[in-house]
Amino acid sequence: MRAVVVREFGPVDTHRVEEFPDPVPGPDEVLIDVAAVGLNFSDRLMMQGKYQVRPDCPFVPGRDAAGVVIRVGGDVTRCAPGDRVLAVVTQGAYGEKLAASETHCFVIPDEMEFTIAAAMGNVYLTAYLAIIERGRMRSGETVLVTGASGGVGLACVDIARARGATVIAGVTSPDKGALAKAHGAAHVVDLSAPDLRNSLRGEIAAATGGGGVDLVLDVVGGDVFDAALRALSMNGRLISIGFASGRVPEAKANYLLLKNISVGGAYVDPHIAEAPGRVASAFGEMFAMFQRGEIHPEIMAIRPLDEFAASLGLFDARGVRGKIVLTTG
Repeated sequence: MRAVVVREFGPVDTHRVEEFPDPVPGPDEVLIDVAAVGLNFSDRLMMQGKYQVRPDCPFVPGRDAAGVVIRVGGDVTRCAPGDRVLAVVTQGAYGEKLAASETHCFVIPDEMEFTIAAAMGNVYLTAYLAIIERGRMRSGETVLVTGASGGVGLACVDIARARGATVIAGVTSPDKGALAKAHGAAHVVDLSAPDLRNSLRGEIAAATGGGGVDLVLDVVGGDVFDAALRALSMNGRLISIGFASGRVPEAKANYLLLKNISVGGAYVDPHIAEAPGRVASAFGEMFAMFQRGEIHPEIMAIRPLDEFAASLGLFDARGVRGKIVLTTG
């Protein structure tokens, strides 16, 4: 098969699409003829050797693939040849074929295109985990989403709004704000403003009539995390999803105590590995939300597999709006 192959860790543009042996499914795995691949920021980190997990080289990167099951192992009971599935894995998606555990594969609705399924993948699962399981969001609450125009951020806007929240989108430009509003954000705040520590709290107060937000979903980290913590209302919650700014922030326990604030994290990999039932339930609910027209995955561009390096380079320039999807055909 043709696949992106990492033979040694390094910059994204040092890797190539080349011929690589077809994966062979194990007893509990399915073999997928991949049609579409969703790009993730974490793919870039793994290819550079900067992710939390460093696979043995050579390997095929990629976490989200959608396509048709063409073969199943002898112990597989949930999938059958011909099923249209989304596979959420930790590596292997950037190729024409993928062998994945059946617990990591989810049959998609008939009306869902492969590109849409690939665009949901890890980002919508992360958003769901952050909002529903870790953030315990209730309908009627006010939610601040930072980095609200990127893949995870926009998924958070989509799901939180669909579940009845008033969403405030934190962005750095008017076009990013317009995109977040198109997905249902009620207000937009400027994360590029000077003196963010005070300006963000002021903008939140103006948007909420003087109060703070009940829940923060933070993709950015760094100074944005610090400012967002101060914008929480009494008994508020902040869920850390990532550190796109590059700085891992810290929170002072005395501040958490004085405002009864809770801070938690939403890291999707342990759920994929250890809680497949909950992951399957999450995708079942999100597919139903899609069928009802409640969520709308945003695809910025659809490109061929050979353009993976240039496409991943847009993450460096903070030029990604929603998702970029690669196709293998």
